[in-house]
Amino acid sequence: MAVMAVHQFAQCITCHAWSPDQSMVALCPNNNEVHIYRLVEDKWEKLYVLQKHDQVISGIDWSARSNRIVTASHDRNSYVWNLEGSEWVPTLVILRLNRAALCVQWSPKENKFAVGSGAKTVCICYYEQENNWWVSKLIRKRHDSSVTSVSWHPDNILLATTSTDGKCRVFSTFIKGVDARDSKKGTSPDSKFGEQIVQLDLSSSWTFGVKWSPSGNTLAYVGHNSMIYFVDDVGPSPLAQNVVFRDLPLRDVLFVSERKVIGVGFDCNPMVFAADERGIWSFVRYLAERKAVSSGSRYGSQFSEAFGKFYGQSKHGVSNDTVETSRTRGTVHENCINCIMPLGDHGTLLRRFSTSGLDGRIVVWDLENEQDLLEL
Repeated sequence: MAVMAVHQFAQCITCHAWSPDQSMVALCPNNNEVHIYRLVEDKWEKLYVLQKHDQVISGIDWSARSNRIVTASHDRNSYVWNLEGSEWVPTLVILRLNRAALCVQWSPKENKFAVGSGAKTVCICYYEQENNWWVSKLIRKRHDSSVTSVSWHPDNILLATTSTDGKCRVFSTFIKGVDARDSKKGTSPDSKFGEQIVQLDLSSSWTFGVKWSPSGNTLAYVGHNSMIYFVDDVGPSPLAQNVVFRDLPLRDVLFVSERKVIGVGFDCNPMVFAADERGIWSFVRYLAERKAVSSGSRYGSQFSEAFGKFYGQSKHGVSNDTVETSRTRGTVHENCINCIMPLGDHGTLLRRFSTSGLDGRIVVWDLENEQDLLEL
């Protein structure tokens, strides 16, 4: 199995992020705090508790170069945290939202970050030195419902979003005075801030977990209808394909290479998708091993198991039945996986990543010994 380590931090984790050197992890234990742990002599010690938000924190991102943490919360606020001496100091972010902030991500150059919200808007935030705060420009009147996830293109300009209106969209976020002019060469030369580059109407359900491939040539996102979508040549004439799978829906995805994606979600078991030499995507296998279905109708057993698992996880906590089901299915998570984060630089292949879920666990996965996956 590809599991490298399993850490139980809380009863429930809503999101997590790693420090640049992966020596510390920041997580939200399903409340209004951020807990930062460091691994000391094979034991995780809590070093900091960041307290500024009033409601549950929905997004955390830790910048790789500037060592800053950005948080977003249902209290409609966002803060940028800087380590000054031995204390994390928050800086105000002017979001101008009237609904919850749902997700956040730093841009590749770390001079901007994007916040998706329940107000049907996306905030593109940048720093104003003279006022010592982060201000935002809003992308309005494009989404018909809440923005569930955001993902930056490697060019630092294009931003992909997913929404509960069932659509995936790509926008230009060029800000004069913040972005260099030559950084627009990957987009239309006349594209302005907030201009919609493409709208993808591939899903008939809520959409989540959008991500770009390392080169920025492929876009992947998931639907609540147990489908994953792959889009090449994002622009006026995109090439799209979808993969249908039999189990519960995904919530997030991660490219580990140009032709390989890991998806995580309600099935509690990471799923591997890969593209062949023709560029056709398909489901490969589950990352955690599964045991064979016991006697009885194969379809009936799968349906009963999936329904029972989904019903049990919709309640607070995890019942004994749910735990037993998770063991027989060969997984290390016992509840929905809602976050997947890379560990280390992408390069040609990302070998290590982590997942966190509603079971309060952070699991570190390593593909080093998964020869069948490395050869894809």
